[in-house]
Amino acid sequence: MFAGVDLHKSTFNAAVVDDDGNLLRETKGKCEPDELRRFSESLPAGSTVTIESSSSWYWAYRVLSQRHNVVLSNPMKTKAIASAKVKTDKIDAYTLADLSRGGYIAGSYIPPPGIMGIRELVRYRARLVMLRTDVKNEIHAVLLMYNIQPRGSPFSEEYIEDLRRIGD
Repeated sequence: MFAGVDLHKSTFNAAVVDDDGNLLRETKGKCEPDELRRFSESLPAGSTVTIESSSSWYWAYRVLSQRHNVVLSNPMKTKAIASAKVKTDKIDAYTLADLSRGGYIAGSYIPPPGIMGIRELVRYRARLVMLRTDVKNEIHAVLLMYNIQPRGSPFSEEYIEDLRRIGD
């Protein structure tokens, strides 16, 4: 059995097809773990469930992968959905299920849970470093605007000492 799930922030649409591509049912629900779990439990264990990579795939993957083989579709490579003339959430869900049934989903790599956690930490750290750099650049811009030139290399102890004295 194959299911396609079109996830959004607050709702999801799902389509379930059999091995011959016959639409068995369509479901719409709230994008909440309990509701997605109920949908998951309505499918035979080991079904293939395809979801598109979006901002909400991570938690949905965790819920669905407890009972099923979850395929994370790369939306940029799954051209049939992106280029369809008629696009609705129901059609997207059905297309995901049908493409998965035929083996035509361009899947994205999903690392094991331990690696996933490490990747999240690395992404978070990279974001913090970017924020720190942005703040430092803003400080430089304001100092240049007022022709203030602290001593020492940027953000050395000497430099920070001069910055602290600016407000005095």
